[in-house]
Amino acid sequence: MTGPTLKGKTAVLTGAARGIGKAVADALIEKGANVVIGDLLDSQGEALVASYNTDGKRAAYIHADVTKYKEIVALFQLAEKEFGGVDIAILNAGIASNSNNLFTDLNDLQDERMIDVNVTSVIKCTKVATLHLARRGGGVIVSTASVAGFHSGGISLAPYTASKHAVVGYTRAFDILPSICNVRVNAVCPYWVETDLITSLHPDDDSTTATPFEKLVINSARTKIETVVEAFMTLIEDESRIGKLILDYYEKKKREFRKVDLYFV
Repeated sequence: MTGPTLKGKTAVLTGAARGIGKAVADALIEKGANVVIGDLLDSQGEALVASYNTDGKRAAYIHADVTKYKEIVALFQLAEKEFGGVDIAILNAGIASNSNNLFTDLNDLQDERMIDVNVTSVIKCTKVATLHLARRGGGVIVSTASVAGFHSGGISLAPYTASKHAVVGYTRAFDILPSICNVRVNAVCPYWVETDLITSLHPDDDSTTATPFEKLVINSARTKIETVVEAFMTLIEDESRIGKLILDYYEKKKREFRKVDLYFV
């Protein structure tokens, strides 16, 4: 990525203290944007923002539980206060824990958590983000979905797969929104990316005690984080991208995609 193309723009990111969200925040900073990060990982989020602000105010951090409207509103209001408005919203917060839960205890809170974080938070954040972006004159929302939003991940990923199908369907519903308030809504759907989200699904090493699903995760190909970031930046910067998903993006990147991912598509 050469030269800033988003200078003066402000992006709000959820779940960006580490992993994919952090990588996208890094790219936005490199391209000249300001970033405001909401996360539950306060020490990591604050340290990241401090690293962005070494040469002047470029970023801000706030503790934010994205399942709660009060904290989502506070996140976007912080962006307004610090940088005057919001142009980009990256809805990246998500979990994969407790995916293999068909035969676990009947626990309301545990089984509702996946949908609350992966789906309900996207709906709530989109509503709040749209108000801020429209006030700014328009902008773009990009959510982190998954290839599991197109395909079954099997019984071990059933709730996660359901949540990502929901995000894909939700994204596709907004193709008319630009004509209403000049806000585009898109999603990126990566395959396995080596982040904390998937390392929680398998042991640190390929032990003989790993379950078949854990062995599948351990031995699956990985999407490069750089490829995922490129997808995000394309959906942010290319204004023709409306209601688009990574499947469309990678149809124009087939050679690279087929090496790593497209066999799953």
